[in-house]
Amino acid sequence: MKTALLQITSSDDPAENLQVVRAMMSDAARQGARFILTPEVTNCVSTSTTRQRQVLQHEEDDATLAGLREQAQALGVWLLIGSLAIKTHDADGRFANRSYMVGPQGQIVARYDKIHMFDVQVTETETFRESANYRPGDRAVIAETDFGAVGMSVCYDLRFAHLYSGLARAGARILTVPAAFSPVTGAAHWQPLLRARAIENGCWVLAPAQSGMHAKTRGRTRHTYGHSLVVAPWGEVLIDAGTEPGIHIFELDDTSVTEARRRVPSLSHIRPFDGP
Repeated sequence: MKTALLQITSSDDPAENLQVVRAMMSDAARQGARFILTPEVTNCVSTSTTRQRQVLQHEEDDATLAGLREQAQALGVWLLIGSLAIKTHDADGRFANRSYMVGPQGQIVARYDKIHMFDVQVTETETFRESANYRPGDRAVIAETDFGAVGMSVCYDLRFAHLYSGLARAGARILTVPAAFSPVTGAAHWQPLLRARAIENGCWVLAPAQSGMHAKTRGRTRHTYGHSLVVAPWGEVLIDAGTEPGIHIFELDDTSVTEARRRVPSLSHIRPFDGP
């Protein structure tokens, strides 16, 4: 099945970003893609809480979600919206970093809220505290599609191997890792971790990414790593998108999952143990 990863450079203007993604979806569908994936925070990349409170919406009111669902239906494609920054009704006012699987009738098939928050000090001058503005999810999610079971995750989740093992053991044959990775950690860890998750679980790993310098209205400038990646179940990197925005199409073949797991059936060899 033809599948398309969209690599984009979202600004902090959701309306602008929606138009960019809709156009790219149309182009991907013209090239034959039946499954299209977008990166983390497709609707808004911003370091300003003030700006986020101005432009983000609750799920039921979100124009990006409505517009992308409409586009998926118009094109008759499956769509993974890598994630949207969404307002919640939580008392503390924090947002959700929520991934959506949308079916070809525009229906929401599955939702996943990012579990692991990116609270790190990457360098002496670059610190992230995602949990200050986003509340973590607490449930792993598999989306059932007509081309296989898809285990959903977002960005920093990539570092927690047990999540992916759990998804694979529950039936996932495709793992999605939409991201807005830091250039520092991206250069060091992005590809090795994605390849490891594919090899460990005998799964396709599909990782659409934000890339480049993100236009902003306010707040500090954000720069992301890019290099959207497609990794086959045996660990081969089939696509490395580099750093330019664009559409990257490949053939998603479920038989390669079966073959990888036949050759090394490690999922069936997992054993409980005591200690340390």
